[in-house]
Amino acid sequence: MTRPRAAAASFVLVLLASAAVSLTTATAGSGREGKHGQRQQASVYMVMVKPPAQGVDCEAYQMGILAAALGSEARAKAALVYSYKAVVSGFAAKLTPAQAAALQKHPDVLQALPDVKYTLQTDSNHLN
Repeated sequence: MTRPRAAAASFVLVLLASAAVSLTTATAGSGREGKHGQRQQASVYMVMVKPPAQGVDCEAYQMGILAAALGSEARAKAALVYSYKAVVSGFAAKLTPAQAAALQKHPDVLQALPDVKYTLQTDSNHLN
């Protein structure tokens, strides 16, 4: 009985990860000055966090983690793209590499992975 539930949970997790991968990156003006004056471009990161304690509001918990790394709740709200609550605890946010590194240092963050776009490669000769 647990195998079908585990398989369903894995399938939903893959769907969520696929949705995060398809998110587009930030528009102009989303960069920040990095070391040596060059602009760091913000892109979407999928951030996995430890689940909140029972009874704690999931979105407020995730917003607190993001605000701690970005310095304010206003910046966190502007950066947040999506909040995952059902199968996995985490969120997608527009971050610079420096912000993602700062977020990784938070004790409740498990991992922060950059958004990656995948394209299907086909072999047209195979069809002939």
